[in-house]
Amino acid sequence: MIQTERALQQVLEWGRTLTGFADEHGEEAVRGGQYILQRIHPSLRDTSARTGRDPQDETLIVAFYRELALLFWLDDCNDLGLIAPEQLAAVEQALGHGVPCVLSGFEGCAQLRASLAALAYDRRDYARLLDYTRCYCAALRAGHAQAAGARRWSYAEYLHNGIDSIAYGNVFCCLSLLWGLDMATLRARPAFRQVLRLISVIGRLQNDLHGRDKDRSAGDNAAILLLQRYPAMPVVEFLNDELAGHTRMLHRVMAEECFPAPWGPLIEAMAAIRAQYYQTSTSRYRSDAAGGGQRASA
Repeated sequence: MIQTERALQQVLEWGRTLTGFADEHGEEAVRGGQYILQRIHPSLRDTSARTGRDPQDETLIVAFYRELALLFWLDDCNDLGLIAPEQLAAVEQALGHGVPCVLSGFEGCAQLRASLAALAYDRRDYARLLDYTRCYCAALRAGHAQAAGARRWSYAEYLHNGIDSIAYGNVFCCLSLLWGLDMATLRARPAFRQVLRLISVIGRLQNDLHGRDKDRSAGDNAAILLLQRYPAMPVVEFLNDELAGHTRMLHRVMAEECFPAPWGPLIEAMAAIRAQYYQTSTSRYRSDAAGGGQRASA
């Protein structure tokens, strides 16, 4: 697999075409992307005979890392106001529809979307990626607006939005697009759609539990939302029970269904992300005092 420093430099070089892009966005993208690719590498090697897509192809790997970096950047554009609202609206329009941004300073948006369109093993995955991007941007906007509004979400409303704001759809779809994982066909199966929903809920809950001491508002974190509504509630215990229940449901579906490689190892990797990725973070997801003011958002 491509060397970490070489991959990071390519991500950062691309990121310099995006206003507000920080080294952290690239660093966390490479670290997280490596975790995922390492976990599914044996399966990708097995499927390469069918797809012709090499799991060690540098172009594919860097494209995946750049998509992850884009997600981190978009998250901070919403939460930290890295760019002006009118700039963010133009960026979302460009990314969600695969067109150049009408404003300067965001050339990387069109560059990445053009690259992924050209690399797509199945064009249906590219169309779905645009759809997931629109959903992700809408969920980030909704969370931000909810935090500033007078009416607070219910837990159910928060979790419904959180399925999109965790951006696992983008992650899975980008992997499928680059390495021919046939996600477009699999989505026709109700059980596969159920798995996507369950793993996204699990990811949202894991993210919120890990970041409950750092996230800023109820629009960012279920624990904050629940404590605001029910101050005496044992929130962490409740959310851990929720996480355990969704994990059991996920395992039941995975045991009953047979999904082609590498979906089994991929779902397992994402289910283990709290312990294997968040806990080893040196910046964005760091939970001790040395992590400073970093957040643990999506």
